[in-house]
Amino acid sequence: MDVWTGYEAARRRITSSLQNSRVQNPIVITGDIHSNWVCDLKMDYKAANAPVVATELIGTSISSGGDGSDTTATGTTQMAKNPHVKFYNSQRGYVRCELTQKSLTADFRVVEKVSVPDSPVSTRASFVVEHGKPGAHRLQGSA
Repeated sequence: MDVWTGYEAARRRITSSLQNSRVQNPIVITGDIHSNWVCDLKMDYKAANAPVVATELIGTSISSGGDGSDTTATGTTQMAKNPHVKFYNSQRGYVRCELTQKSLTADFRVVEKVSVPDSPVSTRASFVVEHGKPGAHRLQGSA
């Protein structure tokens, strides 16, 4: 109902604008879908060798939707079908970003259980987008 497939013309205009802007490594930060994702954005997802235009970081809600889980059947299916999807997680938390002139690092911080007061927070995964190198890359040692 309100995913990108419902707005294909708008998505193409935005992606085309990013590609034509010549901005190196644009980052799109979104949320409000109650899960964490890291995706490479492309003009053509059917062409395996299509260049990466931008990186999308999607953060979950901090507490709505209950405790969440590490993954879901839908997330696993989407990752298998879509090689541009680099990460999926369904836990609650937030994305912490550090931006320098050389890179952006995104740490996906998750709460073990929002239903338990003082539940521990940990970094579930970390990704970097380096200047001059399109796309997100998972950092070594990242869960």
